[in-house]
Amino acid sequence: MKNSKKIIFIFLFSLLGFLTLQIPVSKIIGSSQNFTLFDFFAPTTGMFLNSIPGAVSVLLVKIFDLVLIKKGSDLLSLFRLLPLPLGAFYFGTKSRFKSLIAVVCMTLFILHPIGRQAWIYSLFWLIPIFASFFPKRLFLKSLGSTFTTHAVGSTIFIYAFKLTPAVWLSLIPVTFIERVGFSLGIYASYFVFNFSLDYLVKLLKLKSIKILIKKQYLPSRQFLLKYA
Repeated sequence: MKNSKKIIFIFLFSLLGFLTLQIPVSKIIGSSQNFTLFDFFAPTTGMFLNSIPGAVSVLLVKIFDLVLIKKGSDLLSLFRLLPLPLGAFYFGTKSRFKSLIAVVCMTLFILHPIGRQAWIYSLFWLIPIFASFFPKRLFLKSLGSTFTTHAVGSTIFIYAFKLTPAVWLSLIPVTFIERVGFSLGIYASYFVFNFSLDYLVKLLKLKSIKILIKKQYLPSRQFLLKYA
């Protein structure tokens, strides 16, 4: 992808991301904040723009939201910029080194006095490690991405807030249902958006956006067998 096009696409995806960030979906457990439509859309930018440009696009959205909407400037707010960009990076890269994000989070979680008593909670983050061995499978990419985001967010959360070990353990079934739902949302978002872009290219002859489309993830028998 040429640099000029890359910058334009980062800007366009950032704008679309900022709009989806304003659409709440559900409450974050233990917080007054909401999950938004952006939580489904953000990881997919890692595939459309490639891992690092996608992460940059997501980070820009979070920075704009922090500065313009939330008007936060404390250290915790800055750390909370990290989960979704890292999730986008995971979704977009084929490198198995992306699993190191989960490894670091598991280590930091268990080193915390509370996390040490609720260590079983961190076993969720074996999922992105496992999924990294199947980089072509869209559902496993989605699952690994959302649990990478969850790993980073939870690690920040445990150091910032004093939830008891019992609370962390009680969240296990809720987290499982929540994250499987998110992975399905990410999967569907990418599949539909990729298909829609391909349709626009064919309908309107928009060759400039053709580079965003991944043919292997369009509906086909090969997709079902090798990439679904």
